[in-house]
Amino acid sequence: MLQLLTPGPWPAYELIDSGGFEKLERFGEYVLARPEPQAIWDKSLPQADWDRRAHATFRRDRQSPERGDWQKAPDMREPWFIDFRQDGLNLRFKLALTSFKHVGIFPEQATNWAFIHDRVKALQGAGVAKPKVLNLFAYTGAASLAACQSGADVTHVDAVKPVITWARENMDYSSLTNIRWVVEDALKFARREARRGNTYNGIILDPPAYGRGPDGEKWVLEEHLNELLKTCAELLDRDNRFFIINLYSLGFSALILDNLMRQIFGKPANAQLGELYLDDRYQKRLPLGVFYRF
Repeated sequence: MLQLLTPGPWPAYELIDSGGFEKLERFGEYVLARPEPQAIWDKSLPQADWDRRAHATFRRDRQSPERGDWQKAPDMREPWFIDFRQDGLNLRFKLALTSFKHVGIFPEQATNWAFIHDRVKALQGAGVAKPKVLNLFAYTGAASLAACQSGADVTHVDAVKPVITWARENMDYSSLTNIRWVVEDALKFARREARRGNTYNGIILDPPAYGRGPDGEKWVLEEHLNELLKTCAELLDRDNRFFIINLYSLGFSALILDNLMRQIFGKPANAQLGELYLDDRYQKRLPLGVFYRF
């Protein structure tokens, strides 16, 4: 059965409104308006309220739809910081406005940070003193920080060096140490680890629809996901383990992910399949990707 998961209350974050292919969000002291292709319904607030509330608004580049720039208030300071203090975690994140509309955090993933914390603690309770966790496509490191703070030995892999630097800063701001940083194509790294016979107690995947590795490697979700999951199955400990995958790609059905996971991993105990979403103030639920975890 498909599950719908959303994070619990987080004082530093709120989805205020959504619609018209946009979302209006508060991150700490600042309110941002940015594109959201899944928000095909109407906005609940009038546009004048959006314009009045937003400290920064993202506008797409007509020549390069994946990029754009921000129109921001003169008094808005960058970077700024928000804290996450719940579910046994106490983390601090640096936020900034990027040309890809992202700000350094995906709030809907908070439900997975709690899952990571609980799974690492459960592994320790089962006798695995320092669970090994691999985070692929790890971005600015929120999941890596959650695993590290919970007591795991974390390897963080991303192909983009600047976001690795951002993740290292988040580690420092969260008063953590000893995460292993790897700037490499995720599939290439996983293949090498499998050849070496290395294994992990936990694997976290959050692959993009498209991407490029540091040496120009091309990542296309539909073309490479099957191989990546098979490789991860080789890397995952047979007995003491957990696994999380998130996919944010328009038109990528949860049933596709379910078929892949069943074929590769069988029927793991306590497996969960479904969608992550955020509620705005007007009870509209904004879907933000499918997940599978066990």
